[in-house]
Amino acid sequence: MPELPDVEGFRRVLSEHTGEPIRSVRIRDAGVLRGIGPRQLADALRGHRFEPPRRHGKWLIAPAGGPVLMLHFGMTGSLSWHSPGEPLHPHDRVVWQFDEGELRFRDMRKLQGIRLAGDETQAERVIGDLGPDARDVSRERFDELLSGRRGRLKSVLTDQTFLAGLGNLLADEICWHARVNPLRAVGDLEETERAALYKAMRQVLRESIKAECVPSRDTWLTGVRDDPEGPCPRCGTPLSGRRIAGRMTIWCPRCQPS
Repeated sequence: MPELPDVEGFRRVLSEHTGEPIRSVRIRDAGVLRGIGPRQLADALRGHRFEPPRRHGKWLIAPAGGPVLMLHFGMTGSLSWHSPGEPLHPHDRVVWQFDEGELRFRDMRKLQGIRLAGDETQAERVIGDLGPDARDVSRERFDELLSGRRGRLKSVLTDQTFLAGLGNLLADEICWHARVNPLRAVGDLEETERAALYKAMRQVLRESIKAECVPSRDTWLTGVRDDPEGPCPRCGTPLSGRRIAGRMTIWCPRCQPS
């Protein structure tokens, strides 16, 4: 599932093609459009040029000389650049065509999708309920946000109104690096644990953004989390797992005691 590092990678892809005129917009599946029709989207963007895009959490926001394209990649979305003659993938839903190639929005499950804001003010309203971006939040703000929350740590970390950008993989990885159990009540966390979580978040995000995904490494939880009997990469203890809010949560019972 695309999380903050993946969307940062998509932002880099789009950034390489700002300033180029959009020759046409092909909507191959209107099921990914939210609040706008195929003809409206095509007419609003044809002839425009994307300006430098930005990311907030899992959203990619691309001003286009007035209208603002807003992409959310759900669980299976991506944005990639292709040469004009490259065969389309069955899940390529929307294609922006340029002189030298095309950007393709690909999404198998179509759980989120594409919106078009009339201007920057409207775009800000769309994401107005999100918390600060997890990459940019300060330590002081992180503590303030935690102090106002209740519930289990894993649920809080993946709540986009708390911090924008963290998903299932990142949250588990951050807790494992910090040696804090994801089932802990946020209100019971000690100062040292909050500090460890923030440090781990910065480290995990830094390495993941370089890879443009949460990398599968033997020395990280990601390297073994898909093995139901996988050992902890740090101590070798068999990992524990439990579903929280429909998502599988993985941790080491020895490194992350409850």
